[in-house]
Amino acid sequence: MYVVMNELHIPKEAKQHISDRFGKSSENMKNVPGCLEFLFLDNEAEDGKQVVFTKWETKEDYEAWLHSDAFKRAHQEKRESKEKGPATGNELNAYRVIHHT
Repeated sequence: MYVVMNELHIPKEAKQHISDRFGKSSENMKNVPGCLEFLFLDNEAEDGKQVVFTKWETKEDYEAWLHSDAFKRAHQEKRESKEKGPATGNELNAYRVIHHT
């Protein structure tokens, strides 16, 4: 199993926009081969952090999604934007799951 967490650094005023955007695409993740779970997390203690959490059967499934049309469609709004977008940065962390119950 493979877990990827993308911590987004978001200005407070943009958090709802980002939440809505990921809400629209979250339903599509059910149809992505190898995707076991998708969570969008809002950090209550920090105004500027939201986390996209995905759990995959394998690292290869995750990498296949990164290169898929589904990924391109999910990120189309950001690519079409003329500006950088509401995120001021992000930190991507990936983990191989060792123990799971």
